[in-house]
Amino acid sequence: MARLFADENFPLPVVLTLRQFGHDVWTPQEAGMANQSIEDEVVLAFAHEDGRAVLTINRKHFVRLHNAGLEHSGIIVCSFDPDFQRQAGRIHAALKSQELAGQLIRVNRPNA
Repeated sequence: MARLFADENFPLPVVLTLRQFGHDVWTPQEAGMANQSIEDEVVLAFAHEDGRAVLTINRKHFVRLHNAGLEHSGIIVCSFDPDFQRQAGRIHAALKSQELAGQLIRVNRPNA
């Protein structure tokens, strides 16, 4: 299963469901990084040092970091979906067939 680091704005219910699927997901609160307005570049580097892909709904900034060529262990950018179970299921499905290192994976909410 995947090693992930959910950024500070990522929905906790999705994190908890991903853990139920067997993924190793760490949060900024668990890393002692909560409520510090840490820059995205630092989040990406922190996750990479621990071999974790970043899980984020902050798509624009992390796509920019990926396109800038920064080394990373993977970036999963998601559109916000209030159906947290469904969102976790889509992320889980995307992770099952992907190599994460250096990859940008997009997980979008389906159209209504």
